Amino acid sequence: MSTAEQPVRILPPPLVEGERLDQGEFHRRYEAMPPGTRAELINGVVSMPSPVGRAHGQAHVPAIVWLDRYAEATPGVEVLDNATTILGRKSEPQPDVLLRILPEYGGRTRTERGFVRGAPELILEVAKATRYIDLGPKLDDYERAGVCEYVVRALDPHEVVWHVLREGHLIAVPQAVDGLYRSEVFPGLWLDPAALLAGDRAGLRAALELGLATIEHAAFIASLAAVRVGIADKE
Repeated sequence: MSTAEQPVRILPPPLVEGERLDQGEFHRRYEAMPPGTRAELINGVVSMPSPVGRAHGQAHVPAIVWLDRYAEATPGVEVLDNATTILGRKSEPQPDVLLRILPEYGGRTRTERGFVRGAPELILEVAKATRYIDLGPKLDDYERAGVCEYVVRALDPHEVVWHVLREGHLIAVPQAVDGLYRSEVFPGLWLDPAALLAGDRAGLRAALELGLATIEHAAFIASLAAVRVGIADKE
């Protein structure tokens, strides 16, 4: 007895470091790669970072703790860890951490097929082996896409660089006289860079709680809620 031939599924070619692709082709190939593969498309070039070491992992945790506490206290704001983010036809990075205003609260990004599409309001990268990329080609990509604030927690040497979008350019800004950074997009999001560099979570929370107690943060929560009501009324 004959059996019907099963169609042969042809897999797309694997991703190759340094290859030039557009975002659609990159994404198609990325989804076909083996589980555990990490790749990014930066200005049309495939980047496949080396395995993440202990130092990077240690530095990543306080950043997550800091932004997650802010999101917890700010309805309408979401923090994401290592989420694929489609910025445009030549860019699909996977930021270490991002903070965004949800679309139903007036945010600039949207969720499409389970992925973030558009430029998040704030991105944070931990830069060690990827320092050149994070402060070079990736910064350029984030600038072109219109990311409002970009924070780099760098290692060897240790430093925090906070960039703010000014007239289309991401410019590194200095700390305030009290040593803190204060977000311009997310009122109440205050950062003690010394605490972040030291992995001092209590110090991070102490500075952040001061920001969360401000009238600016309360007003921001109220404005997000008002936008949510307005959007819901139009649906």
